[in-house]
Amino acid sequence: MSPRDFRTRPDVSTQASQPRPQRVRKAVFPAAGLGTRFLPATKALPKEMLPLVDKPVIQYVIEEAVDSGIESIIIVTGRGKSAIEDHFDISFELESLLERRGKHDLLREVRTISDLINVSYVRQKEPLGLGHAILVARDLVGPEPFAVFLGDDIIHAPVPVMKQMIDVHARTGSSVIGVERVTRERSRDYGMVAVDEPGAGRTYRITDLVEKPPPEEAPSDLAIIGRYILTPEIFPHLERTGAGRGGEIQLTDGLRSLLKEQPITAYAFEGIRYDTGDKLGFLKATVEFALRRPDLGGPFRAYLEQLSLDGDAVRPVAKPDVAPRAARPARAARAGAAGRRAAPARRRRAG
Repeated sequence: MSPRDFRTRPDVSTQASQPRPQRVRKAVFPAAGLGTRFLPATKALPKEMLPLVDKPVIQYVIEEAVDSGIESIIIVTGRGKSAIEDHFDISFELESLLERRGKHDLLREVRTISDLINVSYVRQKEPLGLGHAILVARDLVGPEPFAVFLGDDIIHAPVPVMKQMIDVHARTGSSVIGVERVTRERSRDYGMVAVDEPGAGRTYRITDLVEKPPPEEAPSDLAIIGRYILTPEIFPHLERTGAGRGGEIQLTDGLRSLLKEQPITAYAFEGIRYDTGDKLGFLKATVEFALRRPDLGGPFRAYLEQLSLDGDAVRPVAKPDVAPRAARPARAARAGAAGRRAAPARRRRAG
């Protein structure tokens, strides 16, 4: 073998020594929040169960997890969240009723919900922040990388966003955080990241994270969105993280600590995000998801196009009043004839 041939051969020993990242099989869905931004609707109903067209918000997120190859999801719940468990459970009474009435399409849809994915539940006794919610799922996650979904962020994308991020994790082996560009004025509503120069495939190497900074202190315009892939090394860092803003354990603080030991990748995902934790964002999502529906899009678009949005009132645009005008002479003639027929009777009663 010539020296040139030897130089061009791959270093098999080096390649074999680098372990492949573990596959992301599990996901955590924190759902113990009180939903105060949607009171009074959320006084008795979990905000995760608010309907977006005809499915609860949480179902869109669970479907994204399934489409991304996640096998098991851990929902972190609190008091008053039993409706979430009921939604993903079998409903014998409802299924029996639909079967007796021959509503087989609805029956298939209901059964699909309970068969979507393996769901486990763990209780967060107090709403002590996102970091704490993830920490209470530690025993169910185990020593492997896992995904985190925040239910307020519903994302319409040709490829599920979590699938995009799992592909990034498979390349890098690092924790991955979904990010989106926002205006600096909105930085106070998000965790923000500082990054190096862009890497391959919409990725950035994170150098720092800041929780909800004022605009003048934001390190970039890249905001953290509710999709994460975390390595199991995050758990001891969350344990050591003290209560931060609002007396809560912030995930951002735990990630800053983790960053000192291992790299974290930011990924600018492809897709349209809707903040359904905000009333206006929820309304936008409802309209746009309805317009995408094959069964609703056409008639709903026609309805929206005929609305008059001038002034404070919202009402359908008035159509030309042709038929009523044509009918008026006939109504008058009929009324006159009826009066003439009634006149003799009145005269007879008078006599």
